[in-house]
Amino acid sequence: MNVARSIEEARRLRRTMPESVGLVPTMGFLHEGHLALVRRAAAENRSTVVSLFVNPTQFGPAEDYTTYPRDLERDLSLLDAEGVDLVFAPTAEGLYPPGYDSWIDVGELGTRLEGAARPGHFRGVATVVTKLFHIVRPHRAYFGEKDAQQLAVIRKLTDDLDFDIEIVGCPIVRDPDGVAMSSRNTYLSARQRDSATALSRSLTLASDMWRGGERNAAVIRHAMESLLLAEPDTAIDYISIANPDTLLEIPWLDGPALISLAVRVGKTRLIDNTRIPPGFPK
Repeated sequence: MNVARSIEEARRLRRTMPESVGLVPTMGFLHEGHLALVRRAAAENRSTVVSLFVNPTQFGPAEDYTTYPRDLERDLSLLDAEGVDLVFAPTAEGLYPPGYDSWIDVGELGTRLEGAARPGHFRGVATVVTKLFHIVRPHRAYFGEKDAQQLAVIRKLTDDLDFDIEIVGCPIVRDPDGVAMSSRNTYLSARQRDSATALSRSLTLASDMWRGGERNAAVIRHAMESLLLAEPDTAIDYISIANPDTLLEIPWLDGPALISLAVRVGKTRLIDNTRIPPGFPK
């Protein structure tokens, strides 16, 4: 497995790789959710590239950039075992050298939900993803559906900027207790981990209510709120029941919907989502 720490080295190694190439962008501290993306990329392409980069430009000033979990050697060992061809692990100075001042503005889609809660977040995401696309030149890029808004933003970015890249969304991977896998889960205490199960349970409740005939978004949202706030250490940032393409809130579930939420469990902010009806096209 080759490891590139600079853009120049990544480009040199990329030129030697058989086509087609699948890219899995990550911030490292890998878990089974990431590895599921890697395995999908390996199954669908002749060559696989994984990026490991905690991107400073998508973190707000009060967020956890400096404390975000990192373990490069462990990540490299996991990726080597998966047969990854190239790991691109640049430094922040390598991607954003002194004087860097060019950014991708993703428009209204990036101002809602996570964008409203974390101003500037999607500008940072869109910029680093654009840079990775130019450096790696993949045929396909793989992203988890847990970050549903991020996936929507990247699809729109790819369409609007005419990238000849297939964006592949991959299903959420959950632990046995239902909690969506996330590197930030390591922040949770045992009690907080129990409370974190309320996110997936509230989404299951919403799906069950929809299957039972409930279509009023306010009624479903209220039931989810009650379940979540019954748990200790929980605070709701938002519960969204929205059009899956525009992320505009809908009052009535008479078509496909994305139900997503952000909840703070202690000091840890977690996100999760489900789609109504289950399995509708991503």
